[in-house]
Amino acid sequence: MKKIVLIAYCFLLGNTVFSQKSNYWKAFMNEDETLFGYKDLKGDIKIPPKFSSVYYTDKFEHIIAVTEKKKGIWESYYLTKAGKQVGNDSLYIFDNAIDCENEGFIRFTDTKTENVGMLDRNGRVVIPAQYNAISKVQNGMVMALKEAEKQYWEHTNHEGCNHYSWKGGKEVLMDTLNNVLIENFSYTDKLNFYSLLKTKTPHPDPIRVNFLAKNGTYFSFIDFEKEFSSWFLNELIVNFTEQKLLDASYNSISSWDAEKGWIHTHKKSFLAKNFLLIQKKIIETLNPDMEYTIFKSGLNPFIYEDSSFDQYYNNCREALEWKYPVMSVVVTYYKNKEIQQNHFDFLRTDNGYKLISVTIRDANLKL
Repeated sequence: MKKIVLIAYCFLLGNTVFSQKSNYWKAFMNEDETLFGYKDLKGDIKIPPKFSSVYYTDKFEHIIAVTEKKKGIWESYYLTKAGKQVGNDSLYIFDNAIDCENEGFIRFTDTKTENVGMLDRNGRVVIPAQYNAISKVQNGMVMALKEAEKQYWEHTNHEGCNHYSWKGGKEVLMDTLNNVLIENFSYTDKLNFYSLLKTKTPHPDPIRVNFLAKNGTYFSFIDFEKEFSSWFLNELIVNFTEQKLLDASYNSISSWDAEKGWIHTHKKSFLAKNFLLIQKKIIETLNPDMEYTIFKSGLNPFIYEDSSFDQYYNNCREALEWKYPVMSVVVTYYKNKEIQQNHFDFLRTDNGYKLISVTIRDANLKL
């Protein structure tokens, strides 16, 4: 039985690229690593260590969220490169993490209403705090939810991990000027917002999803799941050769060793030793009785630490999974009534999907 499943993570995806390489400042810690400040790329100190390391942003591009002790009291606010302080005590925090600038915009929270809005790189409110939830900016667009009801997973509301879901409300796609582009736009992390095409009629490409915009045109976006599945089934494993997989691999391929941990091997060396095994295991997905799933996630910064992966993380070292997701093909076996799974992870890059990790549990990789 074949299954294709896309696991939802948190928000977003899109087309305009805002460089993180140009003129950012780099964070550095004080001696006991409790406070951090920033240096420019020449190493000159721009801000001495004074911000709490609890909320840490590795790169200061335009605007960041910080916490600083002033007169014995910890205060939080947003700080721009020009030194402007705005949004005192209004940090947007989700899952114990602050928001990180994306495309020159950052979210904030109205603590009185718990609604969310958006600041631009200069600290100006561009989307007022009128929404229950909004996504990061993706290609100049945000998904937003309004007039919904918060339902906590625990019966005692704020007890424990404090997880909740939204019920009801109105979902829309907006631009960064707070203009509604598409009404009744349900939240999804499947779409690549950077692939936007605007047409007079629905786009015929089967890997695209079409939406009727308020202005009467059609907005279409590539669906990551459809894109990857089409490439994997119709391109990669058709006439599957070592050279084909070599071309579809990242420079290094990672694998787990019980004694040594994660091992990163150059793709040529790794495939020279393991291609026939990988070929056999991947080709098994064509068997109609074989069960496999496809999961969407982001790069793990604790595994993929090499500088070549820097472009796939934001300024807070979070995976840019709304633009560069990792698509995992997980093949499931049953041995002595126990589940075994082989994993093949592919990173979406500007040059297509690339194999970055292989885990085979019913055979031994040569490392």
